[in-house]
Amino acid sequence: MKKIYHLGTCDTCKRILKELHPLDRVVLQDIKTEAMTATQVDQMAQLAGSYEALFSKRARLYRQKGLHEKQLEEADYKALILEHYTFLSRPVIVVDDQIFVGNSKKAVASAKETLHS
Repeated sequence: MKKIYHLGTCDTCKRILKELHPLDRVVLQDIKTEAMTATQVDQMAQLAGSYEALFSKRARLYRQKGLHEKQLEEADYKALILEHYTFLSRPVIVVDDQIFVGNSKKAVASAKETLHS
């Protein structure tokens, strides 16, 4: 399975999707218009090693909700990601049993190499 969880309104996600082209047989899921299911988040966390690895501490809501002042547990990260798409570090690229989280150059380059190998 090849799948990319992204935000269609995010310029960074748009740029990365262009960089990853061609996206043959890759399922794109815009997490704003098609909410992630608990099963999908569980599968991503299993590949990533934790829910925290999927969590974006750069999200505006992270500070607005005062979450930066709290000690969050794995269950909290999962609940927050499911509560609002902005808490997912984007994009998340799943290629079979590998996952690439976020927009770092290293993650994007590795994802591109894996997608096109």
